[in-house]
Order: sequence, then structure tokens, then C-alpha cells
Amino acid sequence: MDFQLIFVSIFQILVAIGVFAALAYVARYIVNNGRLMARFKNSRLSNPQEYFPSEEVFLLRQVFYLIVILVIIMICLYLSFDWNEGFYFVYLLDIVVSLYLALKMDKDSRKDKVLLFLLIPFGSITGLLFGDSIVVLLDLTHIIGYLYFIKVYYRKFIDYTENNELGITIILLFAIILVSFLFTIIVEGVSPMDSMTMVSNAFTSNSFDASGQNIIGKLNSLVLAWSGFILSGVGTATLAASIVNSYVSRQFGELKDTVKKKNEKK
Repeated sequence: MDFQLIFVSIFQILVAIGVFAALAYVARYIVNNGRLMARFKNSRLSNPQEYFPSEEVFLLRQVFYLIVILVIIMICLYLSFDWNEGFYFVYLLDIVVSLYLALKMDKDSRKDKVLLFLLIPFGSITGLLFGDSIVVLLDLTHIIGYLYFIKVYYRKFIDYTENNELGITIILLFAIILVSFLFTIIVEGVSPMDSMTMVSNAFTSNSFDASGQNIIGKLNSLVLAWSGFILSGVGTATLAASIVNSYVSRQFGELKDTVKKKNEKK
């Protein structure tokens, strides 16, 4: 019986490696497809500057690194503790994030190859294909790999902030949200997704309840809350810029008229 369990575990590990390699190959093919990527990049729908001012685009790119860190932390919490909620979604999210990190990293040195192995989501792939499995114990190595990439993306955040002369105040906001997120999990005894929706609702509105009855509904609540918060900030900034521009134009017009009258008197 023990030999059968070992054989099944080895088989599932090999299947997980094969599935991850196939998904990485497909993802790399799509990314390296010049015509497809050129069409995507040239599309107005995929151009953030069609929706936001250039300054806001720099800020969103800065925040992106912190979002990646927060998503990794959430996945690690789901993999470490038994929250009986939307595991299939967490499995898919884990696979997608692992693929993204694998495509972005170098693969030349021995260290890179070890990190690539640590990125393979054995537990998530076998969970989707075979259900509960002893292979899930390999999630411990997967979490170690994730912890390394948390450090990498924090370093990228700092470098991007310094290279583009952006303020680092956003890290204070991130720290507040992260502490509130972890504190709500402990105090309220809720899952990470519930905690994130509660913190988001409290931060962007007057509610503190977890919106949505399932994982998809809660994800929709998160998207709506933060999209509304970002768009309202863009609208306020655009209105302020319009008012300032109108005021400056009027002052410049008055100054121009004054200079013109003085020249006429001469």
C-alpha cells in the first residue's frame, strides 16, 4: 500500500511538472507572438493612457508591484490554512501567478532553475486534476519560492519609485491595508477574501461587511470598490487640473492684454 502511495505521488508530481511546462510553453508562445502582441499593444482598449492621465499611469505601475505582493500573500495564506472557500479559484489564481512569475524571471543560473522549480504549484495542479493529494505537502517549497519573489517585487517597487522620482508615501497606504487585512483575519475569524473585501469596503466606503456570497461575488466586489476609488480619484484630479488650467489661462490672457495696452500707449 505504501509503495502504491509513493507511485501515485510520483506520478502526480510528474503530471504537475508536465502541465506547468505545457502551460508555460503556451504562455511564452503567446507573449512572443509579435503580431498578436503588437495588435494588443496598439489597441486603444489596452492603452492605459486612453483612460488615465500620464501621471496616474506612472502611479498605477508603481502600485502594481505592491498588488502583486498582496496577491502572493493572499495565496500563501490560502495554501497554509484550511479555509473552505473557493479553493478552485485559489488554485487557478496560484497557477496564473506562478506562470507570470516564471515567464518574467531569468532561467540561466542554477539559482534561477531552483526558483523555477519552487514556482511549480504542485498542490494547485494536483488539486484541480486529482482532488486531495499528499503532493499538497510540496506547497511548503512553493511558499518559500513565493517569499523570495515578495522580496524581488518589493525591490522592483523601490527601484521604479526612485528611477521615476515618485513619492514613497504609497508604501504607508499599503502597510495600513496589509496590517488591516491580517488583523481582520485574526480578529473577525474570516477568510483572506472576506478580509480583503471587508477592508476594501471600509477603506472606499462606509461599509465593513463582506460583499458577495461566493468567491466570484467577492472578487467582483473588490473590482467594483477599487475601480470606483481609482476612477473617482482620476475624476477629481482631472477636474482640479481643468480648474487650474482655466485659471492660469485667464491670468495669462489678462497679462497679455495688459502688456498689449502698455505697448499701444507707447
